[in-house]
Amino acid sequence: MYSTIQFLHSYWAYLVLVILVLATFNALVKFFGDKEFDAKDFRISLFALIVTHIQLLLGIVLFFASDYLKLISEMGMGAIMKDSTLRSNIIEHPLTMIIAVVLITVGYSKHKKKLTSKPKFKMLAIFYTLALILVLAKIPWNIWF
Repeated sequence: MYSTIQFLHSYWAYLVLVILVLATFNALVKFFGDKEFDAKDFRISLFALIVTHIQLLLGIVLFFASDYLKLISEMGMGAIMKDSTLRSNIIEHPLTMIIAVVLITVGYSKHKKKLTSKPKFKMLAIFYTLALILVLAKIPWNIWF
């Protein structure tokens, strides 16, 4: 089960990254270009929300299917925090990605409450850009390619 979830989590991440970049650039370009918000823009931002939430669920399942909890209880948090690889895998990556998903969720929720195009794109641009920065910062690039 662990290897299947790890496979899904690893390869779904490519889709997440592509869709998040697309949604972010779409919001930025249309915000600065004073374009109208249409159904396509809504679908792009919604799809980014959906794929990131699926990735989060896969990550949570992967975290609990791994030996991380056993490792934490055996080594203790002090030893985990001293090891940069373990700290990244157990603490930094999950926490940063959860924050990124929260930012995407907040941005999506806030954009729906706006009545005109400019504020809609502004909310999406701000929150999706911040989320994209966090995602890019904590992707394990050394094992990703």
